Amino acid sequence: MVRCRQVTAPLDGVVSRMRALDTALPERDGVAVFNRVYLAVTEAVGRCIDTGRLGDARAAVTLDVRFAERYLAVVETAADDRRPPACWRPLLQFRRHPGVRPLQFALAGINAHIGHDLVLAVVDASRALGCEPTDLEDEFDRVGDLLGSLEERIREDLMPGPDLLQIADPLTHLLGSWSLERARDASWSAARALWALRRLPDLAGEFADRLDAAVGLAGRMLLTPLPG
Repeated sequence: MVRCRQVTAPLDGVVSRMRALDTALPERDGVAVFNRVYLAVTEAVGRCIDTGRLGDARAAVTLDVRFAERYLAVVETAADDRRPPACWRPLLQFRRHPGVRPLQFALAGINAHIGHDLVLAVVDASRALGCEPTDLEDEFDRVGDLLGSLEERIREDLMPGPDLLQIADPLTHLLGSWSLERARDASWSAARALWALRRLPDLAGEFADRLDAAVGLAGRMLLTPLPG
């Protein structure tokens, strides 16, 4: 199936920006580690659209682009020395810390992006498409399934050492406290709640701020420096 370039051009645009970041950032930089993961996810979404596996291509692209633009805006904010959302501050603060392992960087970025940015992206996409968040649930679930499969690969590729399941390894304990599936479920519930509050801007803003802070706290724990 040939993609409609008019529909997918925005997705191609964010992929190009992520590829440029991949070239520009040092390999060990924490943002670079997450960027490689997210680039793989976004390219996988594009391939699914190519084969018609994401159903409503316009809805899928709109959600994915709104989602990606939130992350790319954070990178630009950090580059300009402006204050990023709380959920991203731990990764930006610890991005060059020698005691933080690549797997921690990857999962901390996923935590910020799923737990906070995806919530806002669902609301953004619903407004752009003139629909309810529930109308985007299939697209949300399909993108989430891609993330789930990639998370498994990330853990396999980035988990250090030959004894991956050693109970005494502090990394095993740390990463066992976070679950992509739970983060996805919480994100979907938060998106529906934020949409329901859209006509109460003060309350919606407070809800979004508290969500941002809570996700940032989880990210800070994921980035706990560990002994080598």
